[in-house]
Amino acid sequence: MLVVGALAGLPQPIHAQAPALHLASLQWLPYVGPGLPEDGMSGAVAKAVSKHFGYDVKIDYFPWKRAMQVGGADPDFIGYFPAYYTAERARQCHFSAPMGHSTVGFAVLAGEPLHWSVLDDLAGAKLGVVLGYSNGEAFDDMVKSGKLRVDASDNDTINLKKLLAGRVRAVVIDKAVLRYLLATEPVLNKERARLAFDAHPLAELTLHVCFQRSALGLKMQQSYDAALLHTDIAKIENAYFDKLDGMSAAKRQFLHESAH
Repeated sequence: MLVVGALAGLPQPIHAQAPALHLASLQWLPYVGPGLPEDGMSGAVAKAVSKHFGYDVKIDYFPWKRAMQVGGADPDFIGYFPAYYTAERARQCHFSAPMGHSTVGFAVLAGEPLHWSVLDDLAGAKLGVVLGYSNGEAFDDMVKSGKLRVDASDNDTINLKKLLAGRVRAVVIDKAVLRYLLATEPVLNKERARLAFDAHPLAELTLHVCFQRSALGLKMQQSYDAALLHTDIAKIENAYFDKLDGMSAAKRQFLHESAH
């Protein structure tokens, strides 16, 4: 498959294979994952958008911090996704327009809500986070200043197991990710009655492609944003969840295991 490069923007022969937007990502189910249909819900959106301007999407998977490094600088890639917008990242790449959204909040033990209204109320709690994730600028700033105590792990599953073991008070997690993991991860599925999504969400964040800060990255970002105007993101997301919900438990488990 051709990677974005010298052929970008040139007319393609009718029968030629489409060039590809080569993106770095992480395994973040159900948004992205190598074992999921169309590489996940965000993968389905990216592919639908890119098809509008004649591109396929090629995704390689890494731990998130590595995905940002590779997607942001490696000349074999053009960017990384799905990324939350932050001012720091915006200085390092060309952000696409929103291609979805994420409800970020806290997984807690059932019957043990956090009872908070402002972030300062969480100062005494030990919170599980994923290494390299942004959880909204206000939260991130308080972590950097030492006002919030966090315990960082490589992924959400590890954090939820820490919560079940009483090693953290709550876990910062996306609502859709929690829903997916409780349905597909065997250990978590057995304990799903013990876990809940806290009633007070932390943030509603938009998802983006972070294109490299280069002339080619800017060109691809502009083409991508133009194509987004002709893409019904909500329709794609709803159809994707319907597809996942319609699968048997055995099929969902197979997809989850294939993504590991």
